[in-house]
Order: sequence, then structure tokens, then C-alpha cells
Amino acid sequence: VADAVAKIQVGEIMMSQARVLLVEDHIVVRQGIKALLSEEPDLEVVGEADNGREALQAVAELQPNLVLMDISMPGLNGIEATRQILQRHPEVKVIVLSMHANEEYVFQVLRAGASGYVLKQSDSSEVLTAIRAALAGGSFLSPPISRTVVDDYVRRAEARGEESDLDLLTSREREV
Repeated sequence: VADAVAKIQVGEIMMSQARVLLVEDHIVVRQGIKALLSEEPDLEVVGEADNGREALQAVAELQPNLVLMDISMPGLNGIEATRQILQRHPEVKVIVLSMHANEEYVFQVLRAGASGYVLKQSDSSEVLTAIRAALAGGSFLSPPISRTVVDDYVRRAEARGEESDLDLLTSREREV
């Protein structure tokens, strides 16, 4: 019976539950996320940690498919924990769930290898979308974070003087 409960029918494919580790130092927030994920038949919370060091140990012991990681935690922060987890366990996906929307955190998290960045003020459906996107091999950024990343990309391209191939064409050439 446990095996039947641990699997769901997805089209013609049987898929096991994804194993999720929650890393969050605020107990109430962690409990809320756990309650949200427990309602999803394709997700199973296999463990919890309240700091980056505990997260490293829990990933090694519990072998989750995905870690939902806070940034600001005592001891080892979420950025460095993400970096170390992905160096040791590159098959694991990490989604950062943070209240911080500033550029520096976003770029540090992405450079550390996270598959996504979701703001804590996001709707619960956004958290679930990010988790499923990462598990499918993709990535996800909350819309305000996406805007930050795109703006930075455009700003850097302009600073380097990069032009699109289309910018080099005349109006008539673009029309053709």
C-alpha cells in the first residue's frame, strides 16, 4: 500500500514522489511550507533543517531530489549551503525561497547553481511551479526577479556596446 501511495499516475507514466528537504530557520514558515507540500501527491517532505550546516548533512543522509532553501540563516547561509550541496551532489536541485529581492542575492544564488529563486511573498502556486520546473530540469524565477535579471542582462550588453544583428540592418533589410 505504501508503494501505491508513493506513486501517482501521470499520463501513461508512473512517477515516484519527489523527495524534498526544507531548509528554513523560522519554524512557522517551515511548517507552512511543509503543510503546502504535504497536499501534493507528487511531493514528499523527507526532512527539515534550520541552517546550512544541517542542510549539508541532511542532503547526504536523506538524498532528496530537491532542496527548498532560505538564504538568511545562522551559521552557514543559504547561498554557501547551495554552492556546497551542488558541488557534492550535482543531481540535487535547489530552489531558493527568500524575502530578499535585491540583485546581489539573486546573482549570488544563480552563480551558486540554484535552479530557481522564489520570493516568500509569492503565491503558493508559484512555489509549486518552481519546484516542478526544477525537477523537470528547468529553472524558475519569480516575476520581479526575472525583471531584475533581464534588466541586468540588457544593461551589461549596452555597456559592452553589443548590438543585435538586427540593429546592423537597415529598415528595408529588416522589412524583407
